[in-house]
Amino acid sequence: MTGMKGPGIFLAQFLGDTAPFDTLDHLAEWAAGLGYAGVQIPCDPRLIDVALAAESQDYCDDLRARLDRFGIQPTELSTHLQGQLVAVHPAYDTLFDGFAAPEVRGDPARRQAWAVEQVKAAARASARLGLTAHATFSGALAWPYVYPWPQRPAGLVEEAFAELARRWTPILDVFAEQGVHCAFEVHPGEDLHDGATWERFLDAVDHHPAARLLFDPSHYVLQQLDYLDFIDRYHDRIACFHVKDAEFNPTGRTGVYGGYESWVNRAGRFRSTGDGQVDFTAVFSKLAQYGYDGWAVLEWECALKRADDGAREGAPFIRDHMIRVTDHAFDDFAASGADRASIRKLMGLSE
Repeated sequence: MTGMKGPGIFLAQFLGDTAPFDTLDHLAEWAAGLGYAGVQIPCDPRLIDVALAAESQDYCDDLRARLDRFGIQPTELSTHLQGQLVAVHPAYDTLFDGFAAPEVRGDPARRQAWAVEQVKAAARASARLGLTAHATFSGALAWPYVYPWPQRPAGLVEEAFAELARRWTPILDVFAEQGVHCAFEVHPGEDLHDGATWERFLDAVDHHPAARLLFDPSHYVLQQLDYLDFIDRYHDRIACFHVKDAEFNPTGRTGVYGGYESWVNRAGRFRSTGDGQVDFTAVFSKLAQYGYDGWAVLEWECALKRADDGAREGAPFIRDHMIRVTDHAFDDFAASGADRASIRKLMGLSE
């Protein structure tokens, strides 16, 4: 086991119009100054031309060289927004239209085709960048029916996941061809939002080898899932890790569904890393136990704390929790070195 890599930081929540948040070079320099070793790069045209990166090794080599000037590595590319558009229920057409390129907005069929090509391009770009995992969302066709009232007609969920598999299997094939894992962030609002839906999707894509998981415990706190048991169950498919905190404090007034309250006033809310209820000591221990050797990437989302403070605190938090996996058992000093004959003798057995 080579051990976890980090700390990394997801750039999506920090990207803006003013320095140091306006360009990839500025963000890399800023992240390095805070102690990060890697950046997870959203496929936003302000940061990367994913279509060009898919075709040009020179472009990718130059991108890595630019990051290397600051001692920064790319951890993964992200197509969360594009992945969302692979499957959009009509109820969300207007709200999700802004995720797409201007030329395909207002046309769901063209928007979906654009999104599919974007995610496929990200698979090829990841390979050119020497990356082994990619972060994305699944999109959703069944999410409006997540609560079974009115009663869902028989077959609705099965058909939704069959259609999701039809859309994602050709994309997963491209990831497999490129030797890159496609890691879905299990997340409310996606059809893949817990272990049961992940299993349903994995069955639908015939356990495709490229289909992997992005583990983010904050989303399990808000759903009241056991995030440590999730690692036990699905560790062999975890390819990415978002270090993000959350808390859940239900009252007689509001609980899991949130009562349409603002993030500050919800029972479940995201918090800056270390300020919530996630047992990160146990999380990092579980991942080390199962040999996770990908990146630990801070995703900052908090209802209270400033983003720059969360980013500043995140690098040492991750570094202090990362476990350098031991290369020998702690009690090796007491090993007896007994041969087979001695072992049999210890049990009162003859040769």
